[in-house]
Amino acid sequence: METSLHRDLKLHYADEQTRLEVQVDNFRIDALAGDWLVEIQHSSLSAIRAKVKKLLKKHQVLIVKPLVQTKQLIKRAKKGGRVIDRRKSPKRAGWLDIFEELLYFTHVFPHPQLAIEIVMVDAEEWRYPGHGRRRRWRKNDFIVEDQKLVEVHAAIRIQNGTDLWQLLGKLDLPQPFHTGDLADQLGIDRTTAQRIAYVLRNTSAIQQVGKKGNALLYAHTVQPPAEVA
Repeated sequence: METSLHRDLKLHYADEQTRLEVQVDNFRIDALAGDWLVEIQHSSLSAIRAKVKKLLKKHQVLIVKPLVQTKQLIKRAKKGGRVIDRRKSPKRAGWLDIFEELLYFTHVFPHPQLAIEIVMVDAEEWRYPGHGRRRRWRKNDFIVEDQKLVEVHAAIRIQNGTDLWQLLGKLDLPQPFHTGDLADQLGIDRTTAQRIAYVLRNTSAIQQVGKKGNALLYAHTVQPPAEVA
C-alpha cells in the first residue's frame, strides 16, 4: 500500500510536464519527468536493485531516497481511532546513512544513466496496537497505519564515487589512510567506517594501496571536491 509520504514526495518532485504512475517495460514507474524515470524509494535500495538494473539498459533513472531527519510517532487507540500518544522518535537520520543502503547497491551504482537524490525530510508515523504477521507477539507490538510527509529539507544528488565525498563533509585524511583514520575524522565506530570504505572502494572513489599491520591502506582514486557540504 502506498503511504502518504510516498505520494507526497511524488507530488513534490512533479511539475506540469511530469507524468505520474506510468508503465515502462512492464514496470510501474512512479513518475516520468522529461527523459528521467523517477522512482521514490523509502524502503531499502536493494529492493529495487533488479528493476533498476533492467531499466538502465534503455532509460535514465532518478532514484529519490528520503532519509527521515526527525520523526513524530503518533499512536492511535485502534486502527482509525483517537490519538492517545505523541512523541518524537530518538532516531535521527544523517547523510552517512546512505552508505548503509549503498552496501547492497554497488553492483548498480554508479552508472552513467543513474542518479540518486538523497533528500532529508521530517515525517509523522501513525501507529495502532497490533501484531500484523509477526510470528512472535510482544506486548507493545504495533502496526504502521501511515507515514506522512511534514517537511522537505536539503537534498544532495549523487551520480558517481566523487559525489560521495560530499556526504562525508570536510576531511583531512592522511595519504594513504585506513578506516581508523576515517572513523576518527567522522566521529563514528570502526565498523561503520569499514562499511563506508567498502562503498567508496566499490564505487571507485578510493583504491587499496597496501597494508599497515592488519589495517588496509587506501588512497583517493579521485580528488574530493575542495568544498564539500
